[in-house]
Amino acid sequence: MSQFDHLDLDGHLLRLLLAVIEEGSVTHAAHRLGVTQSAVSHLLDKLRAIVGDPLFVKSGRGIVPTVRAQALAVQARMLLDELRSFSSAVEFEPAKLSALVTIAANDLQRDLLLPSFLRYVRAQAPGLTLRVIPSGAPTAELLRGEHCQLAITPRPPDASDVLQKRLFEDTYRVFYDASQRNAPVTIEDYLAAEHVTVLHEPHRPLDIDEVLAERGVRRRFVAQVPGFAGIGPFLRGSTMVATLPGLLRAHMLRDFAVAPVPFECPKMPMFMVWHLRHQADPMHRWLRQQLEIVIAPALATRPGKADRAFPGLNTSQMSNAI
Repeated sequence: MSQFDHLDLDGHLLRLLLAVIEEGSVTHAAHRLGVTQSAVSHLLDKLRAIVGDPLFVKSGRGIVPTVRAQALAVQARMLLDELRSFSSAVEFEPAKLSALVTIAANDLQRDLLLPSFLRYVRAQAPGLTLRVIPSGAPTAELLRGEHCQLAITPRPPDASDVLQKRLFEDTYRVFYDASQRNAPVTIEDYLAAEHVTVLHEPHRPLDIDEVLAERGVRRRFVAQVPGFAGIGPFLRGSTMVATLPGLLRAHMLRDFAVAPVPFECPKMPMFMVWHLRHQADPMHRWLRQQLEIVIAPALATRPGKADRAFPGLNTSQMSNAI
């Protein structure tokens, strides 16, 4: 019988388990936790004895968690959150906050919202530090881990433990270099053009590109880039066009002409997404509230009504044009 029982568990062991799982290496986990590799190995042996499982097995040159370890990780995250709540004051005071907050966002959301968000929250919580990581098409696992508290995305993961709130929606526009070409006024002009678009890793197209492909719209893509920031250099000095969220006109693509898509197409929603375990956390609730507050000023830069108005084509008209 094991000489250990559940009372031998503590937050350090739980944090250790998560660090090794997320880093996939004892060495990297030790570096992350600021301890020696031998200390990590010793504590892992203690945790193995407590739970009665090897927790990690060799795979090639690395290690992978056992099924039991993966299940324990879910519980460990919840327990650590409860320990934090236990040690925190009931009333959350932003001025006393000292924390690193990680938000996953692609370059559109990052540039549009997060600079003003950081200025706003740091005016109240000067001890807050923001880390922004690429979201791509975010997964539930991204939010289940400890290292990401919030995601801003048009594609919320479909998972029962992931919550979401719609922040705003945007209209797609056609961007082009007005010194090289005119706006694609008709569906024929649009389809005859060469197109550049964004393809998020791993091989995830924009929603608009998926929708148009499903409708039978066949465009000639001559370039695909991993983020919106890469679009401008391809458009500049060329006759190519890009069908993208109109809010890009406020910053990254401000130097380019913009026109409505010459047929009916869906709008792009934007969501704030977080894990269920953060739902009642006072700090996290405060962060969500601050993000919503900065939405309206950010959207004040939304493109105006200077775009030429083209009559929309419905799906049947578009199919006939193709």
